[in-house]
Amino acid sequence: MEPQTPYHAHIYFTADSKGMAKSVVAGVVDEFDIKFGHFHDQPVGPHPVGSCQLTVPVDLLGPVMNWLALNRQGLTIFIHADTGQVMKDHTEHTIWMGTMPELNLEVLERFV
Repeated sequence: MEPQTPYHAHIYFTADSKGMAKSVVAGVVDEFDIKFGHFHDQPVGPHPVGSCQLTVPVDLLGPVMNWLALNRQGLTIFIHADTGQVMKDHTEHTIWMGTMPELNLEVLERFV
């Protein structure tokens, strides 16, 4: 069994929904005091649209997921474990909220 690990929650957005994404990120950061990354307006890595990454400690995963489920404003959120097994983390250790777009997994093949 894998040790408990932090998770990444990627908030997906388009140019039209970036304001909503900023609102969701601000709300969850304010509520849980967790770290977040840059707002990428273009696809980055395997993510097919703009996104912002939250780093969620495992002890906050349940409460953060609950908050996101209730406050995501219709945005898609991709949540995955951060075990260091990059391909598995993006294909097997995943949770989706909303529409599940296809990831660009080719960019992760160098980590296999």
